[in-house]
Amino acid sequence: MKKPSSKIRDEIAKLQDQLKAAETREAERIGRIALKAGLGELEIDETVMLSRFEDIAADFRPGRGTARAVSDGRGKGAGQREDASSAIPPGPASSGSGEA
Repeated sequence: MKKPSSKIRDEIAKLQDQLKAAETREAERIGRIALKAGLGELEIDETVMLSRFEDIAADFRPGRGTARAVSDGRGKGAGQREDASSAIPPGPASSGSGEA
């Protein structure tokens, strides 16, 4: 059974509303995290910030081999970047003493 175009338009409008609500929730979540990290206090050019956020997103995307599942404190896995310092234990030639 084919749907009339008016019904399809109504469904599209509902989906657009759902998309807008989902994007708002995501933006608020990311904004809260950014504020907790202190980004709200810094004067950072938006293009620089966007570039850094793109780098962070790339680190967590599957298929790059850098994201791994770790506990998020609630028993569920969350992506965490595995960089060289956590993948390779410090050896005698490195300064991985853990002191700053």
